[in-house]
Amino acid sequence: MAVTSVLNYTGFSRIKLFLALSRTPHGLLDMATPAVAALLWLGVVPSFPIIALGFLTAFAGYTAVYALNDVVDYRVDKEKALECSIPDSEHDLDAVCARHPLAQGLLSLKEGILWTLGWGLVALAGAYALNPTCALIFVAGCLAEAVYCLMLKVSYLRTLVSGAVKTAGGMAAVYAVVPDPSAWFLASLFLWLFFWEIGGQNVPNDWADLNEDRDLRAETIPVLFGAERSAAIIAGSLGLSVALSLFLFWVTPANLGGFYPWGALASGIVLLLMPAYQLYRTRELRHASALFNRASYYPLTMLIVILLSSRA
Repeated sequence: MAVTSVLNYTGFSRIKLFLALSRTPHGLLDMATPAVAALLWLGVVPSFPIIALGFLTAFAGYTAVYALNDVVDYRVDKEKALECSIPDSEHDLDAVCARHPLAQGLLSLKEGILWTLGWGLVALAGAYALNPTCALIFVAGCLAEAVYCLMLKVSYLRTLVSGAVKTAGGMAAVYAVVPDPSAWFLASLFLWLFFWEIGGQNVPNDWADLNEDRDLRAETIPVLFGAERSAAIIAGSLGLSVALSLFLFWVTPANLGGFYPWGALASGIVLLLMPAYQLYRTRELRHASALFNRASYYPLTMLIVILLSSRA
């Protein structure tokens, strides 16, 4: 079946398999996160050279890290494909083109490794050019992503690792525009993104994969703690994230206008709290996927809020 599937992908459709490996539609949305972080510090759009280099570095970084996830998870994903089959991805933002192309045999493991290394080197070079500290953060993020994958059957605390990984882009972006940022600001930014990732991305995504993860005896929060406690963790995390988005208004050195608190609150309610409440009320897998998808647009929405709020 895999050979037949591979023969169906030629030309641009084969390129789409590599983009699927890196979950590029989701990665493009995530690229708003470093832009948000940089603007929260500067309050103004950086110079064109910083924008151009930052865009390339962010694209390469997210492309490499998402691909790294599938490379490290290759054997587990293959096991999942054989025992549970690859689930329907019609409504999954992470699988717009194809889900787990390595596990399905649509790409070889060697191709996946070369793709990951290539983009990883581009990201590392770009990060170092911006600030050597950015390069250190990128390497640490890659190592943490590998640890996260390897913890699937070890501990549910992998969720905390995921939260830290998702903050890497934002933290690096701050160092790209200022050599010595405020520790207070960095801590607030870290926690804001950390709780968004846990409540809006990681736990809902694990919830959507509940049946397959249970069959694999995976150590995830939904598998171990059930629907009620998982829903409470999601709601609590997103509540903290929304509160921290408002707190950032007072700790950011950027000169933001009064639109920011209202825009941040509205974004948090519509994209995070409302779908989280729907999931808490119904406990249905489809609403976990809906929360994940809607929360994925949160960084981009917050970027628009900050741009509209800037007084500089």
